[in-house]
Parts: sequence; C-alpha cells; structure tokens
Amino acid sequence: MARGGGRRTAVATAALGSLLAVTALSACGGSSGDGADSRASDSPGGAGQSSAAADPTRIPGVGDRLQERIPGDSRQVVAVYGDGRDSADSTVVLYTKRGSGWHRARSWAAHNGTKGWTTDHHENDKRSPVGVFTLSDAGGVLPDPDPAPGAGLPYTRSASFAAPRWWAKSYWHDFDYVIAIDYNRVKGTPPNDPTRPEGTSKGGSIWLHMDHGSGTSACVSLPKPAMEYLLRTLDPDRHPVVVMGDRAHLEA
Repeated sequence: MARGGGRRTAVATAALGSLLAVTALSACGGSSGDGADSRASDSPGGAGQSSAAADPTRIPGVGDRLQERIPGDSRQVVAVYGDGRDSADSTVVLYTKRGSGWHRARSWAAHNGTKGWTTDHHENDKRSPVGVFTLSDAGGVLPDPDPAPGAGLPYTRSASFAAPRWWAKSYWHDFDYVIAIDYNRVKGTPPNDPTRPEGTSKGGSIWLHMDHGSGTSACVSLPKPAMEYLLRTLDPDRHPVVVMGDRAHLEA
C-alpha cells in the first residue's frame, strides 16, 4: 500500500516560512502559561474501562451524538478527554478496533486550548473544537519517525514548521512533530497549508503536536514519545479519526 501518495519532502522558502509561521501562530502557538504537567504520561482516560467491557462496540465515555459520527470503516480512534469545559488539561487515549470491538492501546496526559473547549470554534478564542475529525496528514521539523513506505500518514518535513524564535524557548519544539486535525482544512495537503475552506474566522491549523507543559491556542499537545508512537501507528488504511472534547460534551 502506498503511503497516501508517498512521503512528501518540503524545502521552505523564506516567504513560505513566514506565511506558515503566522498561520501556526494563529492556531497552535503563542505563550499561554508555563504550568508544568505533573500527571503521569500513562494516566487513564477516566472514561470507564468498565463501559468498554460492557459494550466493546463503543468508545468509552462518548455518547450517541458523537459516537454516530465515527465512520463505520474507522479502526483507529484517538480520543481526547478534556478535564472540563474551561480546563486546559486532558487525556488522550488511542483505541484500535479488532473485529467488532474497540481496545484501549495507549494513553497519555495532554493539553488542549488554554480556555478549554467549544462547539463553535472561532479564530483566537483559545478553545479547542469539540467533534469528530479525520486524521489525514502529518509533518514537522524533524524527520518522520516511521520512514518506511507503506504504513503511516503522509509526512511533510519542512523547516517552515519551526516555531518563531520570539516565542518563549519552551515552545520552540512544539511543531517538531504534528498531525493535522481535519478541521477547516484541505485533506491531502501539508498540515501547515493555510487554506481554510470555511473562512479564516472559523480558525484552522489545529493539530496534534508536541507538548510544552501548558495549554495551547486550540491544538492538542502530547509528549514526544506519544507523538512518535502515533506517527508510527496511525494508518490511512485504518481510517483514523480524533474524537475530542470535554467529558460532558463527549458524553452528551
């Protein structure tokens, strides 16, 4: 199986790098506090292992409204369980489907938007959008951790992903690895493509990316080992999606 048209390699020009840095800033970057995350990286999703055992055909902690939006052919779900509507803390759990049942594979402590979650995301509201979104493209400053053809998401390596050096140093490596969340973007393009089909006011450039220890502008951030694991594991042939939101919205 070809890797979504093959691995992409990008060489950033100065103009492109400037444009994409602005785009990344408007969605994922910027200083939003330096609070360290003291939670263990394998902390549980807290959505109920017992509910998974009771009904393995459902993602735990996800109500009918969002459960029904998970594509029938999806066999990989990245679930982001936000601690609260106004909280920047969350837990990410990877579920894989074998047969008709979902199985918990890994979990990690994570962060979402500094101000929490929203069902009506807009540019610069500092909240992550609630919903179910496909995962189609990846990239970053660093080389693809899974370079062998035939498995992972299409990956664009480019210096244009680099966070601006006028950001606090703790943010400089945020975009070493990124996975695009398909919210207001064109699938099949690099994650930092600035095109926003629903218009700029709806925000965009919302990614899974590396964590700096506190909330983001709208993205979901994870530890480096988590990003490496997801990049090695997510497979276009398994139609991966992210199901994300605070626990109350997820369960609704």
